[in-house]
Amino acid sequence: MSEDLPLHRHAALMCWMAFIIGTVVLLIIPGIVQDYTRLQTLQGGTVSAAASSQLSDPHQSSSTTSEETDPLFLSIIQEASDRYEVEPELIRAIIMAESSYNPRAVSKRGARGLMQLMPATAKALGVEDSFNPEHNIHGGVRYFKQLLDRFGGDTEIALAAYNAGSRKVRQYQGIPPFKTTRYYIKKVFSYYNHYKTDADSDRV
Repeated sequence: MSEDLPLHRHAALMCWMAFIIGTVVLLIIPGIVQDYTRLQTLQGGTVSAAASSQLSDPHQSSSTTSEETDPLFLSIIQEASDRYEVEPELIRAIIMAESSYNPRAVSKRGARGLMQLMPATAKALGVEDSFNPEHNIHGGVRYFKQLLDRFGGDTEIALAAYNAGSRKVRQYQGIPPFKTTRYYIKKVFSYYNHYKTDADSDRV
């Protein structure tokens, strides 16, 4: 009997440890599975969101967004077009290239609103609130018209000045050799051609 007692104690201890380990496993594994499932869901959501943003990105799709066709924006654009004699399709293209029709957009340099007016430029134009679509669009179109007049009606040069500044245009006596500026001009004309085609088809 005295020789068998340690064996019974050992067996009992092993059973007790197995019970504890089993209990811990039962408590932990569901949490792990739940966290894993949640992670997979979040990852799936992230991928879906990214795919969705790519599909709706106006730079990658020719589809018209609800912001572009907002009656308020279109009305203001037409008013500015009539007042400053700038094609509405060109105004729409500039807004899309500048802010993707986000009236609350702010660039790293501090440009604000739909047409991305710098604070100093907005102040010089008498724009009271750059985040107000009407103030911003009228101020931006007025400024662009000034650039058109300054550079003899050359739209490409005016766009270059709008993007890089008049000083840079005068310094390089034309479109500055900046990739961002050249890409900006191409982007605006791409949008312009798209809007122009739509407008022409609507007239037919």
